[in-house]
Formats: sequence, structure tokens, C-alpha cells
Amino acid sequence: MTMTTHSHYPTFNVMDEQNEWDAHTRNVVNARLIRENTYQYLTHVEAETLRAWCGLLMDDHRGDIIQYILCHIDEVLSEDKGEGQRKVNVPPARILLRQGLKAIDETGWIESSKPFFQLDELSQRQIMLQISSATYPSTEKWDGIPQKALFQKLLQLSVEAYYSHPLVWSEIGFGGPAYPRGYVRAETGQLDPWEAVRKP
Repeated sequence: MTMTTHSHYPTFNVMDEQNEWDAHTRNVVNARLIRENTYQYLTHVEAETLRAWCGLLMDDHRGDIIQYILCHIDEVLSEDKGEGQRKVNVPPARILLRQGLKAIDETGWIESSKPFFQLDELSQRQIMLQISSATYPSTEKWDGIPQKALFQKLLQLSVEAYYSHPLVWSEIGFGGPAYPRGYVRAETGQLDPWEAVRKP
């Protein structure tokens, strides 16, 4: 079941407010609506593994949004910036995800002689649950890749991309960047005229 079936703001479109944003903000947000199909870091198999994984993880299989998540993950990996903090025995994100995606792909071959992204959703979900709790049977490809840390990293990257997409903003009633307009009605229960009104 996707977010669209849960929206309490069916007539709200955050992009209607873009003329109130400064030019830089407008360009950044509009770029999120462009469906990129090229990758700087991810291989084709890694991207397809991620497409299946992220669609299941976010319970949303809409192509534009999942593609945006993939591009976000690809950008993070290609830039290879510092991670701030990382737990002991967890490899850097590039290694964690590259090796982890190979291990996830392998699960499909073990399950039914096909890549993970070609498995049925029930099988994918069962594998995901095992990885999330670090109970998937260990193989050579999992050597040095903590399953729970891999799951959490993919969750973090997916969530931060998903909830920065304008379509999702509209569905959850988020009015987008308030700069430079700002909020005027700051009291509890009050809305500025440009904010979304929840439908019963």
C-alpha cells in the first residue's frame, strides 16, 4: 500500500508555492522532480537490487520516487564524504553498500536461482526481515558485512531521500521551504494561508 492511498491532502501541491522560494531553493527542489537514469557509482545490478529493496522498504513502488532514492544513494557513494560517526567493525559506506548489495543479490540466487530483484515480494520481504535482525545465514559474501548495519544504512539513506521528494511533501501536507517567506501564524492549531489543510 503506497503513501498516495493515505494522503489527507489530496488537493495540495507544494510546487504551487515555488514562486515564494528563492531561486536557489527553487532550483534544488525542482531538480528532485527530474528522473535521472545514469549513475556515477552504482552498477546496473546494484541499482536494480536497490530498486526492489527501497520500494519494499518504503512500501512505495512509484518509479519517479524510487529512482530519486537510487540517485540520492548513488550521489552519496560517489561523493564519498565523511560519515560523521560509524560504529566499530562497520566498514565505510562505500564498502558496506557495495559488498552488502552483492550479498543481497546472492540471496536471490540461493533462494531460487535468480537475482534478488526478480524474486517475488514475499520472498524479498522475508530476506529483508532476516537481514534487518542479522539472522540471514552467513555466506562468504557476508564476510565483514554486518547485516543489521547494512539494513540501517539503507534505511537511513532511503528515508532521507523519500521525505525530501516534493510529491511526498504534498502527500504529508508539508508546505516546503519557508524561506524567505517564513511563518507568521505560530500558535498551536493555526495555519498560514499557504499551508495544507487536512481533509477528514
